[in-house]
Amino acid sequence: MTLKVGMIGAGAIADDHCNAINRYDGAAVAAVAEINPQRRDALQKKHSIPKAFEQWRNLLADQDLDAVAIALPNALHAPVSLAAIRAGKHVLLDKPFALNYAQARRVADAAKHGKKVLMIGMNQRYRPDAQALKAIIDRGELGEIYHAQAYWCRRAGSPKFGTWFVNRKLSGGGCLLDIGVHYLDLALHLMDNWQPVSVSGQVYGKFGHRGIGEGKWGKSDRDAGLKFNVEDFATALIKFRNHATLELRVSWVLHQEEANRNDVELHGTAAGASLAPLKLFRPAQRAGEYEVALPQDVKLPHRYENRQANWLDAILGKDKPLCTVEQSLTVQRLIDAIYASSARGREVRFR
Repeated sequence: MTLKVGMIGAGAIADDHCNAINRYDGAAVAAVAEINPQRRDALQKKHSIPKAFEQWRNLLADQDLDAVAIALPNALHAPVSLAAIRAGKHVLLDKPFALNYAQARRVADAAKHGKKVLMIGMNQRYRPDAQALKAIIDRGELGEIYHAQAYWCRRAGSPKFGTWFVNRKLSGGGCLLDIGVHYLDLALHLMDNWQPVSVSGQVYGKFGHRGIGEGKWGKSDRDAGLKFNVEDFATALIKFRNHATLELRVSWVLHQEEANRNDVELHGTAAGASLAPLKLFRPAQRAGEYEVALPQDVKLPHRYENRQANWLDAILGKDKPLCTVEQSLTVQRLIDAIYASSARGREVRFR
């Protein structure tokens, strides 16, 4: 059996989806939907995709397709995912889940009711260093993880101005929803802590609205009518039921020494760790000495290093999604809470 997958959207990330799906033994990209004819034709030709549609609704009507990968502007994530599930398709959805928790919950409920595999493609979890660190943590080598710091800060790395990325109506938010969601999810995954009790957050728009900090990446078309009205820096402190804490920092534009810096740093009762590069910080065996260890040859818990293979395995009943729907709903709740805390000027507490 070969799973036939439809690719909805032919932007920059679609190439990664098509490569990974076509490499999988037992799956193939069988159709693409994209309103931009140049991007649609280029993706179809590059990956020898049999069918092409202008409208995603027409692709979903194709009963030959078993599943779809969705790579569209954020405002379309929930409605297209919901339509795909109702059309009987399994769904791999690029981050973020939706514009808000209510939208995400409706999609999650539909997938559960329709018995379809829905997975948010949090690709950072599949990195070899992240898998190795998770294996080390699961062996108990850090002890109790009571604090973590997660950050992805660019000095000048905003998506192209005048595109959907920087317009709140289409994107729902700025750097927090674009790259912050990756490191928020990754930190929660490494901590294995999904029970937040409160969030104190603040978001800032200091540069983009002045035309400063464009990174010029992405294939999205510019539109002079799309104004930059999202955040280019966000920060938050998250507290958990077990009294652990997580600090999050993310920027598209920020005055800093490095052009780009990102990491997850974990602090445990037995040792500390950083992800990039992978290091452990712990007391040495000799009394009074301390060591920095560089783990090597750690047995990775998963055979794959991409989200697409995990999703396809889950559809075929070979594995479970590494990123569960309930975990993705928690991430969405936290993002909503960061924005709400910033708007209200106070901490947001969960019941």
